[in-house]
Amino acid sequence: MLDHAITLAPARDTAPAQETLSGDLFGALINLSGRRRFTSQRVVLFAVLASMGHEGAIQTARETLALFRDAHLTLVEGKGNLPGIFCGQLRDAYFGTLQGDRVIRQFIELAEGTLAAIVDDARGAPALLDELVRSATPLLSVLNGLTLVYEEQSKRHAQAQRRHLHDMMGDIKTIARQARMVAFNAQIVAARAGPAGKEFSVVASTMTNITAEIDGLVHAALDSSLAR
Repeated sequence: MLDHAITLAPARDTAPAQETLSGDLFGALINLSGRRRFTSQRVVLFAVLASMGHEGAIQTARETLALFRDAHLTLVEGKGNLPGIFCGQLRDAYFGTLQGDRVIRQFIELAEGTLAAIVDDARGAPALLDELVRSATPLLSVLNGLTLVYEEQSKRHAQAQRRHLHDMMGDIKTIARQARMVAFNAQIVAARAGPAGKEFSVVASTMTNITAEIDGLVHAALDSSLAR
């Protein structure tokens, strides 16, 4: 049963900070969470078809249930470059307010029991199937809530990245402005020095051109950020 397949700690103190997650990783997490919604409904559908004697339905239901279980394990415990639970909001959604982990575990256990009963043509199979079908709607509500948390975290991450970019560009603009002032003063000094300041004037002019290029890059970066 699932209790032997999933071992979860109540918290993951070693989870990466949200700032270290990329937009691509957030996209993968959202897609994986959305996959649970699709596969859960597919499990129920093929369980019903299996009860009606459709060939291959049991195998498809079990394969789909395995995908559902794997997606849940990955989102909670992490796998590869995916972090698992990485913030308090997700921990609360899985183990607190939504009780997402408990609801999902119960669905998997119920689905496993239902499929086994159908294969064995057990007397209790119809009742288990009815229970599985009834559980699909509340499960879907929980899965939608979990996916919404991932989407909200993705938006917060994007907003934080934009703020960081704006702050960084602001610092660069300040440095460029100070460099322009130094270049301008250097040109004045070079002009007063006459022929002796010619080389110094070339350096000051080059510095002015560089700061202009920096300004252009800063404006382009800010425009790109605002367009997202």
